[in-house]
Amino acid sequence: MKIFSFGKDHAHPISNFGSKDAFFTKMVKHDNTVHLGCVHIGQGGNLGAHEAPVDQLFIVIQGKGWVSGKEGVAYEIQAGYAAFWEAGEIHSSRSEQGMTAMILESSGLLPQMNEINWCEQ
Repeated sequence: MKIFSFGKDHAHPISNFGSKDAFFTKMVKHDNTVHLGCVHIGQGGNLGAHEAPVDQLFIVIQGKGWVSGKEGVAYEIQAGYAAFWEAGEIHSSRSEQGMTAMILESSGLLPQMNEINWCEQ
């Protein structure tokens, strides 16, 4: 058995894209270009706008914040919810209180969860 840590203390700081107080730990790499990582965004931190290299599923596991995509609208998101960005989509995330999310990256991702219509929220 092997035990791994993906806590913030083992993460690499993200300084590009105009990011502030954001940290990332790549968690899994697969031969078929599948990556699973964990991003920690601190209080008042952000992961600046950048293009998704492949489809990305941003799975919030702790805290809350905002995410935006091609629509240019910031949607509030919290633990238990996920955002999906298609390859090539410009996107960003930020948090006032702090937020931790798992990020699954791979070509051809097909989310199977219940989609939320944020206009109804």
